[in-house]
Amino acid sequence: MAFHEVRFPANLSFGSVGGPERRTEIVALASGFEERNTPWAHARRRYDAGMGLRSLDDLSSLVAFFEARAGQLHGFRWKDWSDYKSCLPSRTPAFDDQVIAQGDGVTRVFQLTKTYLSGPGSYARPISKPVRDSVRAGIGGNEVFPGTHYAVDHAQGLITFVEAPQPGAEITAGYEFDVPVRFDTDRISVSVASFQAGEMPAIPVIEVRV
Repeated sequence: MAFHEVRFPANLSFGSVGGPERRTEIVALASGFEERNTPWAHARRRYDAGMGLRSLDDLSSLVAFFEARAGQLHGFRWKDWSDYKSCLPSRTPAFDDQVIAQGDGVTRVFQLTKTYLSGPGSYARPISKPVRDSVRAGIGGNEVFPGTHYAVDHAQGLITFVEAPQPGAEITAGYEFDVPVRFDTDRISVSVASFQAGEMPAIPVIEVRV
């Protein structure tokens, strides 16, 4: 599968329904207790692209996008309006939003991540599709700048520093990001009459690993 570095129209993803999916295997023991395990290290997100359509022009744009991706064949970027920043939705990304690593004096390349915290639990999500020109970075509490101090691979979510950060220095980053997805269907079925009456087509979209 090829991946097209193009974003699904953001005005059409606004209003869509979706979010993260986990897979948990549960075994009920004879004692009544349970054993729970998951084969997935990371969640997988699903969305319904049809829920963002508001007009026949929107439908036309979606069909053109679907055809250009050859249905399920090619992946693309998706803006998840409920979760697309390294910070709270009401804030602007800052260089110290997320601690992504600690320097060791040798490593220069680091993966962008977003950490979700709640009580004693936490989850570090790899971010592979940052939005171009949105990434800000810091080392040891001081902001550093693209071009002079680092470069960003926007297709993989990697940040490469010109010089390796010093041992123990916190490496931080802030950014906006997209979700890598593909259509989860090879068929769009819609009646113009039912669409005008308010019936939206179901067009599933699913996250892909890149």
